[in-house]
Order: sequence, then structure tokens, then C-alpha cells
Amino acid sequence: MKNIPTRKINAVKNASPAIGGFSIRAVEDLLIGGDMFHAFHRHDYYLILAVRKGAGCHEIDFVSYEVCDNTVFFLRPGQVHQLILKAGSTGYLMQFNADFYYPTDYAARQLLRKTTHKNFCQLESHKVEKLFSNLAYIFQEFAEKQEGYLEVIKASLGIFLIELVRQRQLAEQPTGRQRLYEQERLDELLELIETNIFKHKQVSDYAGLLNLSPYQLNAITKAITGKTCSELINEHVILETKRYLLSTSNQIAQIADMLGYEDISYFIRFFKKHTGYTPVSFRQLFK
Repeated sequence: MKNIPTRKINAVKNASPAIGGFSIRAVEDLLIGGDMFHAFHRHDYYLILAVRKGAGCHEIDFVSYEVCDNTVFFLRPGQVHQLILKAGSTGYLMQFNADFYYPTDYAARQLLRKTTHKNFCQLESHKVEKLFSNLAYIFQEFAEKQEGYLEVIKASLGIFLIELVRQRQLAEQPTGRQRLYEQERLDELLELIETNIFKHKQVSDYAGLLNLSPYQLNAITKAITGKTCSELINEHVILETKRYLLSTSNQIAQIADMLGYEDISYFIRFFKKHTGYTPVSFRQLFK
């Protein structure tokens, strides 16, 4: 069975070696005077693309975003994307694995979840220079590699993430303490679904992992998204199916088996119920 192409942080073409699970590159160095096209693939690391000036299209989990000036794109490990970046674009491409940014620090993990639960951010014009100055500093530290540079990069990355969260909060409705708690549990749930969907599809599984009752978990998901936990689980099954249908040539039976469905007829009915297409017709229409 063929897997979706997965890129490793140390195996990116023309990249500087990722030291300590981190790498940053200037976008203009990647383009080398021409357009860049990356076909559908996924990563085993976090990716942040910050575009100062640019044009193109970035499709993340089958949602298309326009690449334009002052935009930031976030990818979590496992997400599928393809990217068209036009010549003349500038900015930074930053990559780091889950072990790099304070993995044992609860506050740092929560900050990373807050930042990456949305894949796209349009920066406010008066905050752009501050953010890109921070990225330029990270880029310089990574290039010079002076004593303690990885710790400096981690601290600067934290500042960058905090500033992005602030910009989002200004654009959204203010949230109280209860709402903040619910959002944090939802972010944790979505992360767990992403990494456990091949084995666990029951609400009780995720409630147990979060130390909540199924009733409490459903109350949280309904309050934030208007959907039950079961609906969120089903949505991710559909998303993972689409990833494999469009990014591999695997047979439908192979995809069903990988996702934990022994009855292929049930799997086909399940997919059609949620998308309006059979897996075969979906692949034919959109690949």
C-alpha cells in the first residue's frame, strides 16, 4: 500500500541541515528566480510560511488560500498540502519538529495549539514589520550559530507565536475564562483525533484520553463548533480518506482497511453519505 509522500525535516531539497529539529530559509532563496510548485504531500513536522511579498495559491487539506502580501500559513504534522509560489515572493519558511519547541512545557504546547489550529492568518499592516523583524532575527541566529543560538531561536519563536495569537484575538470576539477552557479542550481533542483516527473512532475513546465524560466532551464541542464529538470524528475520517484518494493510487479496499473498516461496502456508503460521492467518483472528479 502506498502512503502519502511524507517529507522529513532533514530531507528537504536545497535546505540547510536542520539542527536540533529546526530550520529556517528565506523564500527568495528557495525560488531562485522561478516559480515553485510542490504537489500534494505531508510533513512529520510543523511548518510556518510567512510571506512578506508574494503571490500564488496554497491548498491545505483541500481548502484553497490565496498567497498574497503579509500572510502566514501554518501546517501541523500530518496535514496534506500543495503550494504554488510565484517568482519574486519574499518571506521565510520555518520548520521544526515536535521535540524542538518545549514539548514538556504545558504553556508552550498550548501556545502552539492556539497558533496552529487555524491554517491561515492575514497580518495587520501596522504589525507586519514587528513580526518580520522577529523572523529576520531568527534567520540570523540560525545562520550564525553562535553559542546558545537554539535557545535564542526558541524564545524568539515563542514571541512570534504570541504576537500572532494576539492578532487573531483582536479579530475575534472576546472570550471569557470558561470559553478559553473549552477552546483549549477542543484544540487538544482535534490534535488527538489527528493522531489517533486510524485506531479510535468512538467518543468514549477521546473522552477517556482527555479525562472527561462523553457528555462533557460533547457539551464542549457543541458550545464551540455546534457539532458533536462524533461529527468531528467522522469529518476527520472523511478528510483522511480524501487525502489518500487524491494523493495516492491506493485501491479503495486498501484505504478502508488502513482506516480500520473491514466492511468495504459500509465504508463506501459512509463516504457517500458525508460527501455525496462514492470514493471512486470523488477520485475521478477531483484528482
